[in-house]
Amino acid sequence: MGGVLKARYENSALQEREEFREALADWFSQHGRDYPWRRTREPYAILVSEVMLQQTQIATVLGKGYFTRFLAAFPDLMALAAADDAALLKAWEGLGYYRRARMLREMARAVLADHAGEFPQGLQDLLKLPGVGPYTAGALRAFAFELPAVLVDGNVARVLSRLMDCADPVDETAGSKRMWAWAAELADPERPRAYHAALMELGQVRCRPGVPDCLKCPVARFCKTRVPERLPVKGRKIPITAVDEHALWLRDAKGRLLLHHEGGKRRTGLWKLPIREAAEIEHLPVLSQQCYAITRYRVTLRVHDGGASGSSFKPAPGDAWQEIPEVPALAMAAPFRRVVERLLEDF
Repeated sequence: MGGVLKARYENSALQEREEFREALADWFSQHGRDYPWRRTREPYAILVSEVMLQQTQIATVLGKGYFTRFLAAFPDLMALAAADDAALLKAWEGLGYYRRARMLREMARAVLADHAGEFPQGLQDLLKLPGVGPYTAGALRAFAFELPAVLVDGNVARVLSRLMDCADPVDETAGSKRMWAWAAELADPERPRAYHAALMELGQVRCRPGVPDCLKCPVARFCKTRVPERLPVKGRKIPITAVDEHALWLRDAKGRLLLHHEGGKRRTGLWKLPIREAAEIEHLPVLSQQCYAITRYRVTLRVHDGGASGSSFKPAPGDAWQEIPEVPALAMAAPFRRVVERLLEDF
C-alpha cells in the first residue's frame, strides 16, 4: 500500500510541475519582454549580457547603451581577447565592478586557447572557464544551447522562497542549497531557454521585491506563502561605512588637468582626480561635493581648488598632466567622470 501511495504522490507532484511550467510558458509567450540578448543564440553575446547584468540593472545596461556599445567595440572573442586595458575599461566605463570586464577577457582567451574558439557546452567544461560559476554556466547552457540547466539569481530566489513559503535566509548556505534544489526540480528540460527567461522575468515584473503583484501572477495558484512581502529572508546585514574622499582640481599654465592613473585593486587602470589626505587640502575651497555608493561604502567626494591663492602642489606617483581634448577618451569611474565634466564647463 505504501508503494501505491508513494507512486500517487509522485505522479501528482509531476503533474503539478508540468502545470506550473505550462502556466509560466503561456504567460511568457504573451508578455515576455524583448531584449537584444533574447534575439540571439550566439554564446559570446549572451555571455557579455549575463556578466553585465550580474551587478547592474537591465534598465541601466539597455538605457545607456552599454550592451550594444561593448559589442560594437569587441564584436567577437578574438577582438575581446586582443583588447588592451585602456580600450576595455573605456568600453565598460560607467558599469562599475571593472573586474568583470577583465574576467570577460580572460574567458575569451581561454575559449580561444583551450576550445579552438568554440564555447564548450558541457557543464563541467564551462565551469573550468575563468570566472564562470554555476549561474553563468547554466545561463549559457539554457540561453545559447537550449540544454537542460539550473540557474538561480536574485529574482529566481525571491520567486522560489515565496512559492515554497521558505523563511530560510537565501544568502546563507542552507537557504541557497534549498533554492538550487527546488530550481532543479522545477526546471523545464524541454524548453530551458524560455523557461528560465520566464522565471527571471516573473521576479522582475510580478514577484517583485516588497509587495508583489499577486493578482496578475500567472502561477499564483501554485504559491504556498500568504505573506509574500516578508520573503525572501536575508541573514547577512552588511553595514554601510561612511568614507570621505578629498580630491584635487588642478590645471597648469598650459590648461592641462592633473589626473591620477589608478593602480589599486578596485579600479586598476582607470583615471580619476588625484586624492590627497584631508589635512593637506581640506582648507582649500570646495568646488564640488557629491555622494556615491560602492559595495558597502557611502562615499562623500569633495573636490578642492588646487589653484587657490598660495597653493602649491606637485604631481605624486601615478599623477599625470592630461590635455583637455584627450580627457573624454580616458576610462574614468562614473563619480569622477560626472564631476570632471561639470567642472570643465565651469573652469
